[in-house]
Amino acid sequence: MLDQVALGLIGWSIGSAALLLVAGSSVHASAVQSWLSRMAGVIVLADLSLLQLAHWDQLAHHGNLVGTQAYVALLYVVAPGFYLFFSGALQPAADEQPLRLLYFTPALLAPWLPAAFAIPLSFLVGAVYAARLAALVYRLRKQRACFQLELATFAAFGLVALAILLLGAASPLYGLHAFVLGYSMSIGLGYLLVVHLLLRFPDIAGKTAEAVAVAYAVSTLTRVDREHALARLRQLLDEEKIYTDESLNLARLAQALSLSSHQASELINTQFGVGFSRYIREHRVAAAQRMLLDEPSASVLSVGLAVGFTSQSNFYAAFREISGDVPGRYRKIHAPVA
Repeated sequence: MLDQVALGLIGWSIGSAALLLVAGSSVHASAVQSWLSRMAGVIVLADLSLLQLAHWDQLAHHGNLVGTQAYVALLYVVAPGFYLFFSGALQPAADEQPLRLLYFTPALLAPWLPAAFAIPLSFLVGAVYAARLAALVYRLRKQRACFQLELATFAAFGLVALAILLLGAASPLYGLHAFVLGYSMSIGLGYLLVVHLLLRFPDIAGKTAEAVAVAYAVSTLTRVDREHALARLRQLLDEEKIYTDESLNLARLAQALSLSSHQASELINTQFGVGFSRYIREHRVAAAQRMLLDEPSASVLSVGLAVGFTSQSNFYAAFREISGDVPGRYRKIHAPVA
């Protein structure tokens, strides 16, 4: 039974990796600044797929790929690959020096170690990189209000990562088959959480970029006429209703304000206490609330699309996040009595 579950999760992992590779440039471009980080993301997805193919061979055909030199090398690619990818998203300008590729050096050396020693060691190395990433996340602690809805998913992902580290480190204690089962299923669960995160919070990359910019920035507004910029911002939102543009992003708003992206982000954060994404969602939800009451014949979906949301699911998620209710119930409760 467990073998069949693991095989199903292996198939899911490989399919998800392919989809993420195709969609990766549009999903992560706003959060990952470094070419090296983007390349690391591709390497990790390919590496995990190859590991899962080895696990499939072991479970379906009792193959002998797991524990080979090639398999051990793949294990040592995962941790530095994840670190290089996420460090690009969690820092404003990750170092792009090619020398950072030396992080992958252990992948060339470890295969020459005995597999019984090299496999658990790879997960201990992973723990070191995980600690370094945790330090980067801790740097963003003051921006945690931007991620209240996402915290549960992040916590679950962290628990899966911890389980993988413990599983690998203790692999000599319970045998090869159990290790393959546990590791392949953990990778599959990790992909489930990643896909859930991207579908549930499609603007997570933009939110992360904003939080990073604020956490690391020295004030960029010292030479900016804040009153003029705020007046222009009010004009864009209240008169021109720029928030109804579904493709609006921080860079486009900054251009309309004649500011840099960092300046626009800092202006919104310091003046309103929220990031750009949350700020725009608040205006869209406020406009939707007015439209729901003023146009009772309009469908909920048409209202969401009219104020700038790209789908019904995004509209419902933002409406619930900001108002604490869903659009249909809000309309029923607050509709004027005839």
